[in-house]
Amino acid sequence: MAMDSSTSMEGKMKSHMELFEVVLMEMGTRCCTSTTADFKTACSRFEHEGMSFLTISLPTFGKDFEKSLDIGRVDSSLFVSFSKRGKLPRFLSGFSSLVFSLEDGTLLPEPSIDAIHAIRQISLFFSKVSLPCSDARTRAAFDAFVKCEQEVKLSDAALTTELSSEFVRISEELFGSVFARMNVDIYDGNVIPKHGPGSTADRIFGNQKYNQCVWTERLERVFPHGEFLFTNWRHFLDAPEVHLLEPGDEIPVRVISVPKTLKTPRIIGIEPTCMQYAQQGISRLFVEHKNRDDILSHMLGIKDQIPNQEMALDGSLYGNLATLDLSEASDRVSNQHVRLLTQNYSWLAEGIDACRSRKADVPGHGVLRLAKFASMGSALCFPMEAAVFLTVIFMGIQKDRSVPLTRAAIAGYVGKVRVYGDDIVVPVEHVDSVVAMLETFGFRVNSGKSFWTGKFRESCGKEYYAGHDVSVVRFREILPTHRKHASPVMSTVSLRNQMYFSGNWKIAAWLDSYLRRLIPFPTVEPESPALGRHSFLGHDDTQRQCPQLQKPLVRAFTARPVLPIDRLDGHGALLKFLLTKEPQQQDGNLSFLLGGAEGDHLERAGRPQAVDIKLGWVSAT
Repeated sequence: MAMDSSTSMEGKMKSHMELFEVVLMEMGTRCCTSTTADFKTACSRFEHEGMSFLTISLPTFGKDFEKSLDIGRVDSSLFVSFSKRGKLPRFLSGFSSLVFSLEDGTLLPEPSIDAIHAIRQISLFFSKVSLPCSDARTRAAFDAFVKCEQEVKLSDAALTTELSSEFVRISEELFGSVFARMNVDIYDGNVIPKHGPGSTADRIFGNQKYNQCVWTERLERVFPHGEFLFTNWRHFLDAPEVHLLEPGDEIPVRVISVPKTLKTPRIIGIEPTCMQYAQQGISRLFVEHKNRDDILSHMLGIKDQIPNQEMALDGSLYGNLATLDLSEASDRVSNQHVRLLTQNYSWLAEGIDACRSRKADVPGHGVLRLAKFASMGSALCFPMEAAVFLTVIFMGIQKDRSVPLTRAAIAGYVGKVRVYGDDIVVPVEHVDSVVAMLETFGFRVNSGKSFWTGKFRESCGKEYYAGHDVSVVRFREILPTHRKHASPVMSTVSLRNQMYFSGNWKIAAWLDSYLRRLIPFPTVEPESPALGRHSFLGHDDTQRQCPQLQKPLVRAFTARPVLPIDRLDGHGALLKFLLTKEPQQQDGNLSFLLGGAEGDHLERAGRPQAVDIKLGWVSAT
């Protein structure tokens, strides 16, 4: 919900600077350094740059600091927007002088871990605030999407026959057994499709997706609509006619921007209903078979980020593992890459191609033919990009070893190589060759977020230096000014509790005071549904006792997502019921576990139109 128009922008900005001052003071206390001059500098910059100082300039300072840690010195190309005193920026010099030499800017033999964490917490605190970009920045993001598409075509044209053949051989060693099983499943019709709660390109929402009557000729060849859109052949005969679209008439992906940071939006593609439906089925097969593979279950992550984080910790401690990050990762995986990946499995290749959208409608550019495999928004984007990256990584390792890699040799890299989306961990000894091979295939390694030289590592939201966790708590949404601003209120409560458990007592106390002016804010257990304070000391004294359950109650707000009213009955309701069963393979036959969707899912469905907060008596535990 938008902020009240009566709330002045000046008041909002003042609150954010007050919070920033408390963050500075908290970090200054930890490192026994004064932050008075730093706050004066910040106020001056904020007066001229506004929120851009907190959300763009400061995060750039933080990234330059991380790169300085990696290369072991303050380079002249870094911190360019901040005045310098010698080699070190004057801003935050009380902290940075505990990390780098004042004389020549080189990394101290024993830099202060507290100071490293403090600089990161101060500079990156506002780096992930969800704010809409300017129209100019949004247009630039769409232009970059189209430019990336052109570069993918050039990269495809430059790929040699020799590299393509080696890509296929390595992918066979990695994914051969998984793809073979998926190939059989698609041939046998063991694909369980799925609808998600999100938007679609043809603007079909919620429960109405189960009454879809549009399919494509390409899908029909592999996934007949009579088997995928209906629960039985009687419903098929009684249902309205399904429109089968020729390739030229297919609905293009709808490319949109969503808030990410003030610097740039996130560009995603919204898929047509029928395409997303089939994509989810193939994605489910990939995850199931990948998880049963003794190598891929360790090397390729789909849902579990913790192994990447643990490997980043080891890399920072022992220097043996590098963490890499790719720019525009999903947009640079070409359709040609995925075709090479699956070329030995005809049913799998045709199934993936059938549910891949070939065109995209890009604002300002019209409908374009896509060379990329898929943008974020496709259910197959994440698994297929990870498979491509893992294949290219081992091509790079093989080049270093100068001998063809076998599956047995690849197994020796379990615990040393892992891919989670565009977060990559590889052995430092092979990093140069891996980076070169990734770039040969048209990918771009983000040098600002890739680390292997020093003791700093970053992967999947966790950062480490020399074995110490220097991860920071980030501010996500602007501070609320009224209790009806539900999402900002919930975000601020979460921020307060994260700060408390990370030991930032002054920041937590400031947020306590701020929130108490808006909502009742009792102390509750972390398991409580109440929007309240969490504490190592337990919950508040009981305000009331539940007569039925004998539980302590407190008066507090709770979150209540408001789902759209979307009634579903008849054949569509039966289809939804069957598709929400958990599939289980027994003796080669696909059966279903009891369970499925519960509650009023046939009355309300889709993504919440809004998130409301409601005041009442809630369990404190």
